[in-house]
Amino acid sequence: MRLAVLVCDEPPAGLEGIAGDYPAMFERLLGQTLTPFDVRAGQYPARVEDFQGYLITGSRASVYDPLPWIPPLEAFVRAVADSSSKLVGVCFGHQMIGQALGGRVERWPLGWGVGVHRFSVYRQAPWMEPPLQELQLILSCQDQITVLPPGAVVLGGSTFSPHAFIQVGANVLGLQPHPEFPKAFAQALLEERRLRVGPERYAEAKASFALEPSAKEVASWIRNFLATGPS
Repeated sequence: MRLAVLVCDEPPAGLEGIAGDYPAMFERLLGQTLTPFDVRAGQYPARVEDFQGYLITGSRASVYDPLPWIPPLEAFVRAVADSSSKLVGVCFGHQMIGQALGGRVERWPLGWGVGVHRFSVYRQAPWMEPPLQELQLILSCQDQITVLPPGAVVLGGSTFSPHAFIQVGANVLGLQPHPEFPKAFAQALLEERRLRVGPERYAEAKASFALEPSAKEVASWIRNFLATGPS
């Protein structure tokens, strides 16, 4: 299976040595080599059909920021959604899917989502093997989807992140949490953002790392989703 990763950022300075860049984290998660395209520099494949699947990384940017590379990425998301290829967006990528396909993304009124959060599965899709009723994953976000795009189905979430897992049609999947983040990287990222998240949220997040993220299970979900055939 030929997979590409649409790169929307790099780790903060000083943290890249923990787990590599974001493509490396996804390669480690999925156990597969990925072809990177830095969309901030206007890099895209010649044709959508050149790859069977695409992943969109997280980013320190917001999808509603007036950045020149945002509209082309929105257009590419819509092109993949209309194709037989698959698309998986994580955090910023999840929000980009929401915005590009007609939903709305805003700064979340409950503040920063950081640390390991618990999520419930609301609907069990066939590719969600092994099946889970609950799972734990790392959040690192200020923005969330507040209005779902037309046709989106919410597969799972929490009180803090009600639209954490969405599917649009047969070939688009969005995940607000970060299954690709190793715990050590997320802990270092929390320290880097300590002043921004505030003392109470920082303390809660630091304690939450006692939980073990369900990264292996969600990696299996993503691989299954990408391999389920054309839409």
